[in-house]
Amino acid sequence: MSTYKTIAENKKARHDYELFDRYEAGIELKGTEIKSIRKGKVQMKDSYISFHNQQAYIKEMHISPYEFGNRFNHDETRERRLLLHKNEILKLAQAVKIKGYTIVPVKMYIAHGLAKMEIALAKGKNLHDKRESQKAKDAKREIEKAMKYKY
Repeated sequence: MSTYKTIAENKKARHDYELFDRYEAGIELKGTEIKSIRKGKVQMKDSYISFHNQQAYIKEMHISPYEFGNRFNHDETRERRLLLHKNEILKLAQAVKIKGYTIVPVKMYIAHGLAKMEIALAKGKNLHDKRESQKAKDAKREIEKAMKYKY
């Protein structure tokens, strides 16, 4: 049985993008970063994933400094390398370059003591798509509410 503890979710990604394929990636971290992550001091709202030198990097992800870290603390928004298989990196980089997709971080969690990140291949939504998905969500909520009070 696989157990994991969700640390942070990027709800803005689900709102702004239509998510397709999802991948699990490890993160290369410095000493005090994992301690801050375990305390839940992570913010992924404006973060994104880029590729260079056949490596995947997450940029603009904010991990707060560890309060007991003194001079060994890390830079809060440094770029961090994502640990993926080479064929996954090539596949994602090609989708970004040729098909115009974006790679967004969706969720960060701790699995078996290791920090993992769920990333997704995504395409941006237009304003009318966002309104339509909001209408569908509201309609579903109303139906569930009516069914709840019916019984």
